[in-house]
Amino acid sequence: MTNLFSSFDPSTSVKIPLNWFSTILGLLILPLTFWLIPSRPMILWNKIINSLHKEFKILMGPTSVGSTLIFISLFTLIMYNNFLGLFPYIFTSTSHLILTLSLALPLWLSFMLFGWINNTVHMLAHLVPQGTPGVLMPFMVCIETTSNIIRPGTLAVRLAANMIAGHLLLTLLGNIGPLLSVFSTSILLFTQILLLTLEGAVTIIQSYVFAVLSTLYSSEVT
Repeated sequence: MTNLFSSFDPSTSVKIPLNWFSTILGLLILPLTFWLIPSRPMILWNKIINSLHKEFKILMGPTSVGSTLIFISLFTLIMYNNFLGLFPYIFTSTSHLILTLSLALPLWLSFMLFGWINNTVHMLAHLVPQGTPGVLMPFMVCIETTSNIIRPGTLAVRLAANMIAGHLLLTLLGNIGPLLSVFSTSILLFTQILLLTLEGAVTIIQSYVFAVLSTLYSSEVT
């Protein structure tokens, strides 16, 4: 079990104290030529940002306060960290709750403080869904309060668990490679490629889910 989970241990995955440095490696691949003729990657990046901006703006609603920039930046940060974790010998920082909670908890706290200070009546109304019978109102308040409190935890655990699950599956299958025949090894290699492709899709989906849910939580406090 120690060897299985050692790839997620910052002190043992690579024998240099630069594991968490992978969190900012994405800055090296971001397009910085804003003042030059845009290249094809730059045009594609602008299209992605514009699409995310339009979608997040719709989710935030017409009465939203603030910009979609923080959610686009959140999506970008999580996505490139997820992608970097697929490369060999690069520490997967998004598989640790210390990073995912550091992203989810301050966002949730800021939304709650803003909502309860500026829109107290609106926040109280959210605790009781419309059309709830009077007998069930106390229970609904408890349920809605509990679901609201666990939101940062579910955001953080969802991202970390998905990153851990995919990497563990790839590690488990890779460890049985030396024990197989040539034919079985070729099948295993093909399976690993398919799983790696799936993990590439999961990296985008999980970053998108994290950003969209954060946007929806912000729309509820206005």
